[in-house]
Amino acid sequence: MSEFFIQEQQLSNITRTIVKDEDGKSLFLLVGRWGTRGDALTLYAMSGELVASIKQTSFAFGTRFELYKGFEKVGVLRKILHLNADFYYIQHLHWTVLGDIKNHQYSIYQVNHKVMDMNKATLFSGDYFSLNVSNDEDAPLCICVAAVLDYWLYNKKKNATRKPIIGWGTC
Repeated sequence: MSEFFIQEQQLSNITRTIVKDEDGKSLFLLVGRWGTRGDALTLYAMSGELVASIKQTSFAFGTRFELYKGFEKVGVLRKILHLNADFYYIQHLHWTVLGDIKNHQYSIYQVNHKVMDMNKATLFSGDYFSLNVSNDEDAPLCICVAAVLDYWLYNKKKNATRKPIIGWGTC
């Protein structure tokens, strides 16, 4: 099991984001942007090798994201339920995401096997998201999933603060 750290406030930004290990060593660089169909985030090893990416494939009515390991499509992330709690499922990998997404405390499971835990951590250099990944090979995909969940959370908060638009169909 390995632990990865991403500085809070950086995960869903359009900036370059560095993913570090518990010793502070830079392991990955996450670059890209969100907002329209076709936008993507790409995760590179510090050697420059592309290790994973996630691409927005639909925007309205059930946003979906295709997940790639290297250049191979390995899954599709979509939000399934939105009642009292969000439920996310990654087709092909058979991963489910459960927990408190809003507070960045959740886990990814494959059947009964825990793939990843996400929590907040405070280090001497600031506030971070801590990703505990069971298998190091899954780390790049887990980082991409965490970025999408943070993006959805950020946009949900942003949309909730907007004033309703009064127009056709309102009384």
